[in-house]
Amino acid sequence: MNAAFFEVERLSLSFGGVKAVRDVSFSVGAGEILAVIGPNGAGKTSLLNLITRVFDASSGSIRFNGHEISRLARHDVVRQGIARTFQNIELFEGATVLENLLLGRHRANHGNFFSQMFNLPSVQRAEAHTRERVEDVVRLLDLAAFRHRPVAELPYGVRKVVELGRALAAEPQLLLLDEPASGLNPEETRRLAYWLEDIQTELGVTVVMVEHDMSLVAAVANRVVVMDQGQVLTDGTPAQVQADPRVIAAYLGT
Repeated sequence: MNAAFFEVERLSLSFGGVKAVRDVSFSVGAGEILAVIGPNGAGKTSLLNLITRVFDASSGSIRFNGHEISRLARHDVVRQGIARTFQNIELFEGATVLENLLLGRHRANHGNFFSQMFNLPSVQRAEAHTRERVEDVVRLLDLAAFRHRPVAELPYGVRKVVELGRALAAEPQLLLLDEPASGLNPEETRRLAYWLEDIQTELGVTVVMVEHDMSLVAAVANRVVVMDQGQVLTDGTPAQVQADPRVIAAYLGT
């Protein structure tokens, strides 16, 4: 296994007297696809919200590329190289696919106010790189036919792909996906598996994916973390966790 470059240690989140996340620890090696699975209410989305600083952790540590990020502002987490998608699609529906991808990219640009105002060469280079990156995403995710169409006109499955593309446009090192296969039909899920493999192998992006679709998890995940009642139940390969009696009991409620 590759050396861990993302690590969560004893991470907890409390709402009043209720612990939504309980002393969760796991690590991810560079280039891995890690799936986080578990029954509804297990704390999976809360975990992603802690990583991206939507919520403040009650305790614990989050380290990315050797740096502690659990107290960074949300925009600084993005600048570290972390991007995410959401359970509920968050796109600008009146904007085109291309415009949404460009909006996803803008946080990765590094020109300051004065360089932008005077259109300095650094800004021109950044703009050229932005366009190149967005075109790469369009090609990777087969979005060319939709590039100039408003998102509001697109089928749900295509919108999910656009949201994935918007996250990729930011050129992340770590991509967090919250139920990317939710609402997709079997053919769309197969295409998603293909794209996730390309994201891993061609782009070298590490993926942490919350997912309920075990066919997708089995197809693409290198490792699986199983959560139940806010804590880690087990951690292993897809085959190992699917055969674990504790996992079966958690899903069946026995």
